[in-house]
Amino acid sequence: MTHFNAENKLSNSKVVMTSLIAGAVAGALAKTTIAPLDRTKINFQVAKKRYSTKAAFKFVIKSYQQEGFFALWRGNSATMARIMPYAAVQFTSHEQWKRILHVDTGVAKKYEKQRRFLAGSLAGITSQSLTYPLDLARARMAVTQKQTYNSISEVFAKTWRTEGPLALYRGYTPTILGVIPYAGVSFFTYGTLQNWILAEYGSTNALTNLFCGAVAGMLGQTSSYPLDIVRRRMQTSNVTGGHYRTIIGTLRSVLREEGFHGIFKGLSMNWVKGPIAVGISFATYDHIRDSLRSLLKS
Repeated sequence: MTHFNAENKLSNSKVVMTSLIAGAVAGALAKTTIAPLDRTKINFQVAKKRYSTKAAFKFVIKSYQQEGFFALWRGNSATMARIMPYAAVQFTSHEQWKRILHVDTGVAKKYEKQRRFLAGSLAGITSQSLTYPLDLARARMAVTQKQTYNSISEVFAKTWRTEGPLALYRGYTPTILGVIPYAGVSFFTYGTLQNWILAEYGSTNALTNLFCGAVAGMLGQTSSYPLDIVRRRMQTSNVTGGHYRTIIGTLRSVLREEGFHGIFKGLSMNWVKGPIAVGISFATYDHIRDSLRSLLKS
């Protein structure tokens, strides 16, 4: 983690700029890679049908046969519109929160682990709050046919007109409750593993960063998954015919109708796509950020 030395030789505006660029590219690359898996997962999350690997595979084949190859990336434009600013803000705010909380700076050692977790959680809250309507648009596009919504702007317009402006933040509370452990665990795990590798072997590289990110992604997504189910049900209830208005009500409904497995539906797919996406995201971010900062210093 030599980037802290690089930061000290750059102005804060350049640190922020390089973080924003690296975060946007990292988020776009990671999400595009796993977009078909993401769409499949969302469709099972918001439906009452039972999830299995076979059923997920059938959904992918059916989507391809009925709507064509690029249907597997349906909603990815909304994902890109959201994930690029989301990832940019998340990584940038994480570095700023780390600076504010004196994480990995050598200034304060007391409660280091707690402060590392808090920095990740605050970064997740910051980015999620600023980009939430785009996440709702992405979810609605993923679970509907093309005739329902042709673009992100159409999702916003229809939602605003038929459900009111507050509907753009439907599912926000479970999202924030979920992002606190997710972002906290993800950034905490990634930073802790990187520090361990540095202490044991003296340096990190793209492969070790990919590994650290993969582990961070798996642990982070598992810790918050039931709230992810609640979030998706609430976000898409008006377009799927569900009646999910509150966190407790949604959890009760899922448990009553689908059993305990219902709140973990699609988690096994997350164990595939999560490590891939988070691993790519963290490794790409570190590489681009460090390259840009080295270029600016030269």
